[in-house]
Amino acid sequence: MKIKWNEKYNTIAIYSLIVIFISIIFYLIASEVREFKIQVGKYISTIYPIIIGAVMAYLFDFILEFIEDNLLKKFIKDGKKKYIRWLGILLTYTFVAFIFYLFMKFVLPQLVSSIVGLVNDIPTYVTEISRKLVQFANDLNISPEYYGIILDKWNELVNYVIDFATGLIPKLGNLAKTILSSIWNIVLGIIVSIYILIEKERFKALSRKIVTASFSTTTREKIFELTRRADHIFGRFLSGKILDSTIIGILTFIVLTLFKMPYTILVSFIVGVTNVIPFFGPFIGAVPSFFIILFVSPIKALWFLVIIFIIQQIDGNLIGPKILGDSLGISAFWILFSLLVAGKLLGFVGMVIGVPLFVFLYSIIKDIVEYRLQKRGLPTETKEYYD
Repeated sequence: MKIKWNEKYNTIAIYSLIVIFISIIFYLIASEVREFKIQVGKYISTIYPIIIGAVMAYLFDFILEFIEDNLLKKFIKDGKKKYIRWLGILLTYTFVAFIFYLFMKFVLPQLVSSIVGLVNDIPTYVTEISRKLVQFANDLNISPEYYGIILDKWNELVNYVIDFATGLIPKLGNLAKTILSSIWNIVLGIIVSIYILIEKERFKALSRKIVTASFSTTTREKIFELTRRADHIFGRFLSGKILDSTIIGILTFIVLTLFKMPYTILVSFIVGVTNVIPFFGPFIGAVPSFFIILFVSPIKALWFLVIIFIIQQIDGNLIGPKILGDSLGISAFWILFSLLVAGKLLGFVGMVIGVPLFVFLYSIIKDIVEYRLQKRGLPTETKEYYD
């Protein structure tokens, strides 16, 4: 029986059934979220090498395009185009392997040495700071009541730092163990990424062919437009953020070395990695780095805050805009919202991709809202709806 969608009650009934059906599915997933995650994890683990390979191919494609467009195509004639892709992939993975070698050779050993040294030296630092704190309290003649509160809070901080430090090395060991246990998936992922990059035009054409055969002209063009938009948002953001964070990490290392700061490699690494997180990344990286330096020298810790503030101003006003281009186009509230939600669901990866994902979804919702307003002959600018 054909449903007459223009009839009021039939339409309401169908929509009600759809809403009830979706609500039931949502309730079942929410009530069994642990089991749901386990089942999803099993399926994801099966295709883990493909996921790793796809992510690698997407990130390395920017390097490949740069090498092909700016180096190879200028020296290789049109008649030998088939060699451009193979040589480009060879140079791309050689470059990535070289960067990885430099990290393993020079950065990682000093990073591990800094962490081990920090863990071993923390008890000495805590004792010294505690002694200075007691002396400072006596010099100011602080009343016993307030002195007791300060001492209790200080002891809580000390216990937290000691617990964190003592558990840091085992956590790093577990992380190394996890990486080593996944080495086969990583190797397969590299192989998959090579095949994807070799046949990337074919995969794109195949996707367009399937979409063209499956949808109407209007829907098809909208899918293509959304795909280009997603690629523009994620591609520009991820590649730009990685390059930007690398520059900031190196710049921080140079400046901290000139100022003879302690644990230079460790602090620069923390600052560089957390800088990948949009907007709040610098603050997230500055807090643990401040306390690391504070244990050695409170004066240097204060200078560190000044240095980080200046570097982040340079990044926010000069380096970042040059690399990332325009701003994300959303307010700080939505950035915080996307970071909290995605970070809770996906951890650090969620904090990295949460903002571009939200920007993409936000742009879709914005298009829908503005389209409906235009159909009604209403203004689309938000400022028109202020009281």
